[in-house]
Amino acid sequence: MELIIIPHETDHKLPKAAGNGVANRSMESKSLAQRFLASIGAHEYFSPEMWRASLTELVATACLMFTLTTSIISCLDSHGVDPKLLVPFAVFIIAFLFLMVTVPLSGGHMSPVFTFIAALKGIITPARASIYILMQCVGSILGFLTIKTVMDHNAAQKYNLGGCTTYGVGTQTALVLEFVCTFVVLFVGVTVAFDKKRCKELGLTTVCLVVAGAMALAVFVSITVTGKSGYASVGLNPARCLGPALLQGGILWDGHWVFWVGSILACSVYYCFSLTLPKESLTLVDGE
Repeated sequence: MELIIIPHETDHKLPKAAGNGVANRSMESKSLAQRFLASIGAHEYFSPEMWRASLTELVATACLMFTLTTSIISCLDSHGVDPKLLVPFAVFIIAFLFLMVTVPLSGGHMSPVFTFIAALKGIITPARASIYILMQCVGSILGFLTIKTVMDHNAAQKYNLGGCTTYGVGTQTALVLEFVCTFVVLFVGVTVAFDKKRCKELGLTTVCLVVAGAMALAVFVSITVTGKSGYASVGLNPARCLGPALLQGGILWDGHWVFWVGSILACSVYYCFSLTLPKESLTLVDGE
């Protein structure tokens, strides 16, 4: 007689239920991972358009560092006019020209400050922001490497390769100035630049003039309020401070963190403040 063993009903249900649990957990983990990647815009890592824009940021930052730094050093080395007037004017002209060229191409950031606040405001994804900041730092290094190659060694030593220092004011004062001046640039420039309606009304030229004027104003305030000849004004661009620090070293590393922390704090405070701004602007109706 052949013995037939019929398995109990639960003998095959338990493994099936266990398998479903593993599958469900696997699907949930995949779903969480997919949501995280989507939230940071990871798909942009594979976007040719994003990499073209990032390359634009690299080249623009390198050219900006070269032209801006050499112009400022020339202003400081001149003996005809007060550098306190020449330096902000040079910042205004050069920043305006570069903004006009790069805003339609990549957004015209050329600074981790503008990239970070754009990511906080949702203008760009965190993925794009990470690549932009990396490219800006590389561009700064390339720009200052070019300056170091062509600049006279004595001039490079005298002006610390045009880098950012806290010499003469101390880290505490430098941090306050970096925070306040960066906040002013964000409040005056970014408030207009990130408003689509006002940008359309004012036009690209006017918006670039406003942003460049805010940067020049911040530089002017920072070099006049302290009255210290050794202080080279606020950075307003941590990438600009990183290039000379890596290539020249020395006192450029003293308080280097100020230019990053001050900028990040200013962006964070401005973002929180921007949430309280009126959603609709006031307009004149029948003269009222």
